[in-house]
Parts: sequence; C-alpha cells; structure tokens
Amino acid sequence: MIEATLNAAMLEHALAYDELAPQAGAKTLEILTRRRRTIRRRGWLIRRLLLLGDVLGLLFAFAVAAAVADVPASGWLPRPADAVTFAAFLPIWVVIAKLSGLYGRDEERTDHTTVDEVLTVVHLLSLAAWCFYLTVRVAGLSDPDMLKLGVFWATAIVAVTVARAGARAVARRRLTFLQNTVIVGAGDVGQLIARKLRHHPEYGINLVGFVDGEPKPRSFDLENVPVLGPPQRLAAIVHAFDVERIVVAFSNDDSEKTLELVRAARDLEAQIDIVPRLFEIVGRNVSVHAIEGVPLVSLPPIWLSPSSRLLKRTQDLVVASAALLLLAPVFLAIALLIKLDSPGPVFFRQVRMGSRETTFRIFKFRTMSADADVRKAEVAHLNMHLTNPDGDPRMFKVPNDPRITRVGTFLRRTSLDEIPQLLNVVRGDMSLVGARPLILDEDQYITDWARKRLDLKPGITGLWQVLGRSEIPFDEMTRLDYVYVTTWSLWRDVLLMLQTIPALLRTRRAY
Repeated sequence: MIEATLNAAMLEHALAYDELAPQAGAKTLEILTRRRRTIRRRGWLIRRLLLLGDVLGLLFAFAVAAAVADVPASGWLPRPADAVTFAAFLPIWVVIAKLSGLYGRDEERTDHTTVDEVLTVVHLLSLAAWCFYLTVRVAGLSDPDMLKLGVFWATAIVAVTVARAGARAVARRRLTFLQNTVIVGAGDVGQLIARKLRHHPEYGINLVGFVDGEPKPRSFDLENVPVLGPPQRLAAIVHAFDVERIVVAFSNDDSEKTLELVRAARDLEAQIDIVPRLFEIVGRNVSVHAIEGVPLVSLPPIWLSPSSRLLKRTQDLVVASAALLLLAPVFLAIALLIKLDSPGPVFFRQVRMGSRETTFRIFKFRTMSADADVRKAEVAHLNMHLTNPDGDPRMFKVPNDPRITRVGTFLRRTSLDEIPQLLNVVRGDMSLVGARPLILDEDQYITDWARKRLDLKPGITGLWQVLGRSEIPFDEMTRLDYVYVTTWSLWRDVLLMLQTIPALLRTRRAY
C-alpha cells in the first residue's frame, strides 16, 4: 500500500513537470538543471560565505590592533599569547553569532541586509572585545592595553560589516542563491507580492508562478507569470520545480482549507511565508504575546512624544548642516552645469504639502527646460496612465519626457537633483526621513486614515525611496507612508538613511 502511494506521488510529480515545464521561464529551467547537479541551496551558500566574512574581518582587525600596539615590541607581529587566545575565541564568536541569528536570516528573509544587523554586530563585538581583554588579563597571558582593545573594536566593526556586505554581494551573483518560489493566491494581494518580488531581483527570488484554483485576471505586467494549478496540486508543483519558498497570499479558499494547506505544506521541505490579515497596518514595531496559547499581535499606541520629536529634529539639523558643508563643491559644480546646459534658473521650486496640512516650497535642481509648465499640455498624451494599462491617473509620469534637459536626465537618474532639499530640512519644512512630499494635485487624493502621513514632516528619503521610488504605485506609497509614521523610531530612521545608499545605486528612470 505504501509503495503504491509513493509510486502514485512520483507519477504525479513527473506528470506535473511534463505538463508545466513549458510554462516556466528560462531562469526556472536553468535552476532546475543546476538542482540536478547539486542539492545545495541558498542557506548552505550564504551561511558559509558570512562565516568566512566574519573570520576574515576579525583577523584583519586583530592584525591592525597588533600592528598599532605591538610594533615597538615585536615588529608588526602579534604577541604569541594574544594570537593563541584570539584563535581560541574565534569558535566562540561563531557560536554566539549563530545563536544571534547572524547566519540564518538571509535564508529566511528576502530583504535582510547588512544594514539590518549593524546593531547586533556592534553589540557582539563589544562583548567579544571585553571578554577577550578580561580573559587575557585574568589568566595572566599578557597585559593588553586599552589602545589595542579600542583599535580592535573599532576596526572589527568596520571590517566585519564590510566583509558581510561583500559576502552577500558574492552570494547574490551565484545561481545557488536563487530560490524557486510560488505564490498561493493570484488575487490582488498575491499579485502585489509578485510585483514586489519581480521589482527587487536582489532578493534572490525566482517567481515560478501562482497556485490558485480560481485565479483573478492578472495585471498587464504579470501576464507572463503562469498559474500552475489549484492548491490541491501544490505538493506536485513543489517537487516538480524544486520550490524552496511558498508564499500564502489569501486564496479564495476559506480559512479552514487554507489552514489544512499550510499544515500539509510544512512537510514539503520548503519555507512558508504567510501574508497576515490586516498586513496594511502591521509594521516592524509589532509585538507578539499569547493568551492561553492563542497568539496576539499587538500594535503600540500612535503617539510621538515631544522628546522623540526633538531627537528627530536634532538629527535632521546636525546631519543636514554637515551634508550642506561637505557638498558645497558639488552644489557649485551642478549649478554651473545647469547654467551651461540650458537657460533658466538653477533651482526649481514647487509647492508641496507639508506636515499638519501646511504647504511649503520644495527646492530641487532644475532638470527640465524653463518653459516646462507651458509645454505640459503637449506631452500629456504620453502620460503613463494613458499609455500603460496599469498606469495611475493620479500621478503624472512621462517616460523619456522631452522637456528634461541633458544634465537633468543625469541628475534625476542619480537623484542629485534632490540635494537642495537639505535646505528645506534646515529650514524645518522637511525631515531627512519621512513620507513622500506630494504636490497638491496628488495630495487631494489622500483621504481619511491615509492623512495620518502628515503627522510627521515629509522626508528626502523614506520607505518609498528604499523600496521602489517612482515605480511604487500611488496606493502602495500611501500605505508605506502610513506604516512609517505609525511605527517611527530614531534607529529606524538611521537604518533607512543607510539603506538609501544602495537604493540610489540602482537604476532609476528619469521621470
């Protein structure tokens, strides 16, 4: 009986592959070919590369500390006792780092980056440096000085962080890093998830297709993503395409059937991600507790204390003022290029909606011809909501707008046109991090709960900038702004500023 069941399952998997393989993309078939040669997956790759990065970073920091503190005594070579003690601490670091989740999160989370773990790395390195110092001191192996400890600690933070970033960069160029993924549910939420996954190839997700018995018609940009079959065939689909990740995104089935599906899917050796109900209001500041075994997701009250607002304003003033001083030569160079490229002013000023329903004039470098407003009517027929079935009539976007100057194209693609907004930050109109500053024609479409976005000042960067910039749909941008305002923290602002740097390096359309 068992043998007959296994043979039937194998036949079903084979039939599923023969039936569905023609629908799969070239990337999926390439990954399947690689799977036949090796059973290694993303976790195997990234854990080893991160471990290697940690060891190299710590060795480099130890060598620098030894060179700085031990040169008079040993001529650039570390003391033998220190070297032996440090070598003994390396395995301890690996164990503590693993227990802290520094090696497993890249496999579990799609958006995990080096920036997200900086605080954990700093804490662990602080603990490791002091433990190393106390062990050597108490055991009488040597007499390490505070200079050596400080140099090691500071160098290790930079070296380990850079090494981990390099490890991720290497991993993401390997085919092994890609995870075959299916989305259960082809409705609005499932298609939203699919769109986000395809927009961020750095997540290492290869979207094989949807699993849905009654799929909703797919949007224009997802027409080439196949519907592989109903949820009843999920096991066959997972085995046929070696699926590593299953995203459950609200199928039309009732809760009981979805629960049965998830329970059965946990035996398929694939990670399961579940889009929670009410995901629109769930941010990173939620906590989970339980009542008699029933988990509850708690949302903290929406309230920003005066001291928190003062901290945010202080951070804005300090960072923006320093940036303006450092970027003064860049300001002058860009102003000169704009003047040489086309007639008109250097700066472009436009009325935007600010916090608490007050308007202000935003500063940007001019990227269009001086008569751009007069010529707006002549390019209106090129607006994306007229040329693209999925375009949004609330937003005016013209790809390859003929009004953009040559220098303007470069400034927009590199986001250098936004540098003058630092002046708005110093003046108090804007913040470094915040909701997207909207023109009044767009702001009129923000209603009801979404106007909560105006409780904080709009920002030069924010969730919308990091996660997609101008490619994010209007409704999604509004939701991200709401999540940011209702889950604000100073540390989150710092992380978003750091995450903006790689976001700026990605190609941007010159809208």
